Amino acid sequence: MDLALLETFRTIAEEGSFSRAGQKLLRTQPAVSLALKRLEGELGVTLIDRTTKSLSLTDAGRLTLEYCERYDGLDRELRTALAELQDLQAGRLSIGANESTALYLLGPVVEYRRRHPRVHIEIRRSLSSGIPEELLRGRLEMGAISYDPGDERLTAREIYADHLAFVVSPRHRLAGRKELSIQELGEEVFIAHNVSGPYRRRVIETFQHHHVPLNMAIELPTIETIRRLVQLGLGVAFLPGMCVQQEIEQGALVEIPVAEMQMERTIRLVYPSQRQLSHAGQAFLEVLGL
Repeated sequence: MDLALLETFRTIAEEGSFSRAGQKLLRTQPAVSLALKRLEGELGVTLIDRTTKSLSLTDAGRLTLEYCERYDGLDRELRTALAELQDLQAGRLSIGANESTALYLLGPVVEYRRRHPRVHIEIRRSLSSGIPEELLRGRLEMGAISYDPGDERLTAREIYADHLAFVVSPRHRLAGRKELSIQELGEEVFIAHNVSGPYRRRVIETFQHHHVPLNMAIELPTIETIRRLVQLGLGVAFLPGMCVQQEIEQGALVEIPVAEMQMERTIRLVYPSQRQLSHAGQAFLEVLGL
């Protein structure tokens, strides 16, 4: 099918007039009418109702217009992809991350923007457990997760090593301790992240293994709110070390090692193994030194 015919039809529909469409396309009105007839002949349908005074699309015309708009979107994508080949002067990069893993990307994103300011980069908030599937379906180009996806269709490369930190308010009765055992936490009120993940499960399993009750009396959707409530003295929490590093340095929170809870947290950048990364994606790997 001649895409120029679709473009002519779309312009007619948008302008609501053969003459205005001709002016916009720099073509004569007869040439525009002929192009429409050719398209109708190829499709075997009537696209414009010629029995009305004002220009009106038939059902087939409305459906065809929808597909014209899709073609237009694909055309823009193609032009963007081709522009990427010109020294990353355009293009886009989408990376999936949850609330905490997004923090590990801040430094690389700043450097990436310094090197490639014209590339649009989007950190899309996603459930960590769903990122591998989004990558395989092509909805994301990369993802940042804190576990090994265990899927040969995905490449997972370590970019950051962190740990789970047990934190309390500076006014908490345990704040002066240098180390704790898990048995001492059985009576504490825990403020927990209510999003299921591998580290939440590991914390629960470790308490169960040591037969220590885990009182998750408060469950919240964001790390920021958990951090604030711990600062206010409403409970204690296990949080990613990087997410509370600044508060610990400023004395707003106190981290206390728990002997049985030494959990490393490895952040991985994940992307499809068989799909070639865009130039924007390759450039992000370079920023990370991968």
